Amino acid sequence: MSLTADQTVDMLRAAGEPSRLRILSLLAGEELSVMELSGILDQSQPRVSRHLKLMTDAGLIERFPDGARVFYRVSSDSDARRLVTTVLNLLEDEAGECDRARLGDVHREREADAAAYFERVAPQWDHLRSLYVSEGAVEAAIEKAAGPGPFERMVDLGTGSGRMLTLLGRKAAMSVGLDLSQSMLNIARSNVAQADLDKVELRHGDIFATRLPPQSADLVVVHQVLHYLVDPVAAVTEAARLVAPGGKLLIIDFAPHEMEALREQHQHRRLGFTDEEIRAWITAAGLKPASVIALPPETAGLTVTIWTAVRPVVTKRISA
Repeated sequence: MSLTADQTVDMLRAAGEPSRLRILSLLAGEELSVMELSGILDQSQPRVSRHLKLMTDAGLIERFPDGARVFYRVSSDSDARRLVTTVLNLLEDEAGECDRARLGDVHREREADAAAYFERVAPQWDHLRSLYVSEGAVEAAIEKAAGPGPFERMVDLGTGSGRMLTLLGRKAAMSVGLDLSQSMLNIARSNVAQADLDKVELRHGDIFATRLPPQSADLVVVHQVLHYLVDPVAAVTEAARLVAPGGKLLIIDFAPHEMEALREQHQHRRLGFTDEEIRAWITAAGLKPASVIALPPETAGLTVTIWTAVRPVVTKRISA
């Protein structure tokens, strides 16, 4: 679909103010909060909020809450994004250098926060890792299951620290990582930058409703996410929806276990998954189950399983 004349006029009118153009330029690069934008623009939060509301109402940008904060990003609608890109490409951005310098301050503050957050949760992560086979063995098996690529587009749902992006991102022309936690996204941004990956988009996103186009990725990864979810079936369905014909879905999670302590200590809702239920969910979502790799622990603990599924390529018969 294309924009109507009225929609185009409304969007251009909403963008037609210097501060709003500066905001659009910043949001075209990444998601930002009202507080962050206020600091970068050196304007009051109420004033920035008014600019944001006008552009949100016009469909140029999207608003989403995350805890006590509200974040904004350029609209996920392809026509709106194209209009924003066109306007910004024509813009002689005099204030851009100053804005980018202040954005750099925001990045440094984020990195400090992310480091503190990681230090706080690191003991739990280390304890959890000690419960199953080594990370090196798991990641080698994931790389094998993913295959050599190359991939046009990779999507990592529940990206967390971005480890799957840094592990597999070099095989993809473009990668997208989604997570609901801004703290984890900040960690992922730092890790992706350290890995020198420049074609990675990190977005605040819901695994149940990613708002990504259907059949748009030839590799979709759901790594150690399902056991936290209220409705893992819905997450598998949404992940499968994104897989392009000939593309692949990887689900990495635990086999069934009896470690009840993980419910309280690590917020696990499910104590692992059977092959039968994962394969049933994959099939119901329209994909074809493929290989299953089970990695038992070196001693007592958790078995990590990697389920692979593909979307078959449908070939049209040409009648004689």
